[in-house]
Amino acid sequence: MAHPKRKISKTRRDKRRTHYKSVAPTLSVDSTTGETHLRHRAHESDGVVYYRGKVLMEKNAEE
Repeated sequence: MAHPKRKISKTRRDKRRTHYKSVAPTLSVDSTTGETHLRHRAHESDGVVYYRGKVLMEKNAEE
């Protein structure tokens, strides 16, 4: 296994890690239902599944 010849200082280590950030997911508001959802994902509202403002699946009347 490789071992460092010199100790890496905490400052140098932290400078390298500054780019590792968590990013909040981008949210959108559906134009049809007004619900907030993740972008590029289908979402459900009152048993109906929507994607880009259009109905993908409706709730069955049998249920």
